[in-house]
Amino acid sequence: MKRCFYHSLLIVLLSVSCKGQQKEVQKIESEPLNILMIAVDDLRPELNIYGASHIKSPNLDKLGSESMVFERAYCNIPVCGASRASILTGVRPTRNRFINAFTKKDEDYPKAVSLPMLLKQNGYRTVSNGKIYHHKTDDADAWDEIWQADRLWDYALEESQETRRNTHRGLPFESADVHDSVYRDGKLALKVIGDLKKFKRSEEPFFLTMGVAKPHLPFTAPTKYWNLYNREEIELPESYIRPISTPTKAFHKFGELRNYEGIPKEGHLPEALAKELIHGYYAAVSYIDAQIGLVLDELDKLGMAENTIVVLWGDHGWFLGDHQLWCKHSTFEKALRTPLFIKVPHKTKGQKTKAITEYVDVYPTLCELIGIAVPNTVEGRSVVSIINGEESDKNWAVSKFKDAVTLIKGDLFYTEWTDDKGIAYERMLFDHSKDPLELDNLAEKATYQETVAQLAKELREKWGKDFLSGKAESEKN
Repeated sequence: MKRCFYHSLLIVLLSVSCKGQQKEVQKIESEPLNILMIAVDDLRPELNIYGASHIKSPNLDKLGSESMVFERAYCNIPVCGASRASILTGVRPTRNRFINAFTKKDEDYPKAVSLPMLLKQNGYRTVSNGKIYHHKTDDADAWDEIWQADRLWDYALEESQETRRNTHRGLPFESADVHDSVYRDGKLALKVIGDLKKFKRSEEPFFLTMGVAKPHLPFTAPTKYWNLYNREEIELPESYIRPISTPTKAFHKFGELRNYEGIPKEGHLPEALAKELIHGYYAAVSYIDAQIGLVLDELDKLGMAENTIVVLWGDHGWFLGDHQLWCKHSTFEKALRTPLFIKVPHKTKGQKTKAITEYVDVYPTLCELIGIAVPNTVEGRSVVSIINGEESDKNWAVSKFKDAVTLIKGDLFYTEWTDDKGIAYERMLFDHSKDPLELDNLAEKATYQETVAQLAKELREKWGKDFLSGKAESEKN
């Protein structure tokens, strides 16, 4: 297979004598860039590198200090299966494509050349570790190897495992005095470290992934990570409110959480339970931070960091009581805004950008960094120019969940709920320059109707006619 790598530059040395003698050409080819992609389930951009101070995540912060940190990165759909299929194909969701947690790339868009498939076709060894696609066997031909730990290893204690066997979901959290490797993300870290050692010996270019399970429910982690936090100091979010101006369609009953044992089946959560869940989320983040740190330390120890791009992303945001919500499944910013780091050897060193970035942009960015042509199915736009220090001329992103479609433009977050004909039946508008917590819906106020009309027009232009008309993807593909 012919390969073309951004880092495999030909250095041509020309020596010409003053008498016009024949040119001497020497070609030196450097090694191709590898890619380590770390996908984290349900991770909020609530880290020190993003200006927060209450979560202890030294390894993620260190990675951020070596990366380009995207402060305004947004997933294109806030649910895991669809978000992962979208980022790995560089293709937006539509009304009929990439719509829920159980999305399969192979079913929704089989003709799309995924990122791992493209890399495999260009000489990379591709390894899927942990949760990359939602379904283990999705896009199976794109991978040289697929590995996952047993889901049962979300729990360490036998009684917790027994509850998991006998109930729909099991317990929502667990603190166990065990070694990190007992839980599945600890097993994942050991597997990825083993892969790095193999690639060091083989010297093959690789696309190696690490699909981290936490901080997705259940919030389970060794006790030492729970002990990093004082429950009495944990507070409910400032936005723990549902203003009457916000459409009821914007809220949901967080059924994902209610499926766990001990969670009330309806109504708001008791404050003590809410704080215990927040505590568990923090502990889970610190736990996966340690596992990611082990992998990154091994990358350094093996001398491979100088030749490896590292990408870290959370598949979507997560509510921790914000708007009295839990889980994701909404188009409030807490569900859409995500952490995104791209570390490029000899290029990035902790720069931060407020340029609006969408997850469909990750695929073409990696292609440009390693010098591979982007397939015509990819809808994203490379952000290499931002990594190179240039200003972005794009100030918008579009995300959706079910009927709700959101245009993020500058400080404005505009959402429409549309029917199959693209006709809006509910609207929501927030101005983050004045209302970062999204508590004052401006969409129905008379003074904002001109703004709403313009945003509605731009939403349709930027998302595309296929979504708004409800045209089936099968008609296109």
